Amino acid sequence: DCSYLEVYNELIYDLLVPDSPALDLREDPKKGPVVAGLTTTSVENTSEIFAILSAGNSRRKTEPTQMNSVSSRSHAVLQVLVRRYESDEKTKSKMSARLSMVDLAGSERVGRSGAEGARLKEACAINKSLSCLGDVFQALSNGQKHIPYRNSKLTYLLQPCLGGDGKTLMFVNINTEAPSAEESMCSLKFASQVNAVELGRGGAKR
Repeated sequence: DCSYLEVYNELIYDLLVPDSPALDLREDPKKGPVVAGLTTTSVENTSEIFAILSAGNSRRKTEPTQMNSVSSRSHAVLQVLVRRYESDEKTKSKMSARLSMVDLAGSERVGRSGAEGARLKEACAINKSLSCLGDVFQALSNGQKHIPYRNSKLTYLLQPCLGGDGKTLMFVNINTEAPSAEESMCSLKFASQVNAVELGRGGAKR
């Protein structure tokens, strides 16, 4: 099963549904955070997943700013539930795992992006959720008992990936041009903070 959503201004929208209404994020006692009403589609190969990405990306919210002609104004989350069934009829065992691929909107300095009105509201929501994500990694790194997952929809949604037996791989894109040095340094500091987190019995580094 595959789903594709975006977190925009602290609201969740289904990218597989045209003009999707905002969806509720709820806590399931067994599954953890669940998006009520989110479309799931059965997929059997990567070509079908790429088709879902293409359809969803056409609905994702983007707007031009002074820094980027096509600026992502939301965080996009593609989730794939992978199932494996054993052939042994005696056990009939089943294994499953959820793979989440997240495209985070980049943080921005309002002075450089020229964000005003709706763009400013979007920028504030993006920066706040990224800050909350940093707080989660900081709490995990410090071994705190309380991890502030619920401080943003993004971190709450990604709680199963960031805690417990979850494993996280992050790629950070930076701009090597001098005018973007401050943003690049912030991104590298964030990456360093994430890399310092070690969790689980195996001590898996993120």
